[in-house]
Amino acid sequence: MPKIDIHGLTIEKCRQGLMNKEFSALEVAKIFLERIAKDDEQIFSYLTLTPELALGQAKAVDRLIAQGRQIPRLAGVPCAIKDNILLKDARCTAGSKILENYSASYDATVVEKLKKEGAVILGKTNLDEFAMGSSTENSSFGVTRNPRDLERVAGGSSGGSAAAVAGGMAIYSLGSDTGGSIRLPAAFCGVAGLKPTYGAVSRYGLIAFASSLDQIGPMAKTVDDVQTVFEIIAGQDRMDSTSVETPKIENSRLAGGQAKLKIENLRIGVPSEYFVKGGDPEVAKQVKIALEKYEKLGAKIVEVSLPNTEYALAAYYIISPAEASANLARFDGVKYGYSQKAENLADAYLNTRGRGFGKEVQRRIMLGTYVLSAGYYDAYYIRAQKVRTLIRNDFNNAFKTADVLMSPVSPSLPFKIGEKIKDPLSMYLVDLYTVSVNLAGFPALSLPIGEAKGLPVGLQIIGKEFEENKIFKIAKLYESN
Repeated sequence: MPKIDIHGLTIEKCRQGLMNKEFSALEVAKIFLERIAKDDEQIFSYLTLTPELALGQAKAVDRLIAQGRQIPRLAGVPCAIKDNILLKDARCTAGSKILENYSASYDATVVEKLKKEGAVILGKTNLDEFAMGSSTENSSFGVTRNPRDLERVAGGSSGGSAAAVAGGMAIYSLGSDTGGSIRLPAAFCGVAGLKPTYGAVSRYGLIAFASSLDQIGPMAKTVDDVQTVFEIIAGQDRMDSTSVETPKIENSRLAGGQAKLKIENLRIGVPSEYFVKGGDPEVAKQVKIALEKYEKLGAKIVEVSLPNTEYALAAYYIISPAEASANLARFDGVKYGYSQKAENLADAYLNTRGRGFGKEVQRRIMLGTYVLSAGYYDAYYIRAQKVRTLIRNDFNNAFKTADVLMSPVSPSLPFKIGEKIKDPLSMYLVDLYTVSVNLAGFPALSLPIGEAKGLPVGLQIIGKEFEENKIFKIAKLYESN
């Protein structure tokens, strides 16, 4: 078995190694599966492994290479899929006991696209139940630990996907982001992660939490890898009416692979509301250092205001539970999944949902049902949607004077396991800087920029709709300097 630096292995390095026959796709897959078997018992990034699928996909890539044929962009590259994204014939639990024994009957559109590009799928990763959480502590099957510090959370809800990449157990992964669930774990684990523009990536085959907020996106060690995966999974899908064609994101790389950007014309907006008291000063310090680096490169830093930020968290925790209440009504124990028998249908529903759903999911279903009820619909849900429009307008106004916005991903560093789980409000505040982006539908990237107190810190780069390319270019400037 050849020696491979799996922590330094990127998509391009893996591809070049395969084409130069330094190693085979089968050898790479076996090395990653061995790494998972060795290390994941402690970290618990995976819920289900798919070794037969992975080895079969790797062998298919080796056959193409042996025949002297061109291989696709992701051929032979090991990856992980969040366990609320369907992978045909594999268990898909969404981190919930109510789907503990459910096996997907079809592939999500993003999985289909990865398979067409020759991806090697190692397995399905852990998450907060139905993607509801910021720490992966709400998983029904166990908490995912941060590879950088096993006493701390990996973030959520895509904690398993981020930990798999950070722990050298996948080269890239897919997660989903409803209020920060890609960016937060990416920041906590020290990897890059993108929440695309709403509609840029098909949601077909994603188990829904809040349909107007959910978005699938990639995580990887480098921005270049995030960009590669995004370009493959993006695009309109006839199976998802909310997806749109996005020609701007196609074929974005210039010769040599490094996109050029006139840094002297770049205006970086810094929202004053994102640097308030209450956040960890060490996080703010690292973000300010990153901003100073951009300024030294020639960018202009401008202060902008997002005045309705103070209402974003409240609006999010009205809109998302309302949509969750509707989406999760299908899990009733009748059609599929966990089922608890009873003397009558009403008791069967209550027993199934009461025992199948965890506490956080039940909390959000109850809250969502409440705000959608006849007496409170106008007072809460409609008002929250009006606030959502105001938040979107704030971003549009900010983009009149700035090309991108930059902020911390989270006000805090990765916290210890168990530190916030008994205080839901404290946990919700971790998403303070990310939920606005989902409410507005804009793209945002979490970029690792260093450490504070020995723990990773992420910079959030927010762009205009369908300007993911600009975000990638700006992020690469930091990486290359």
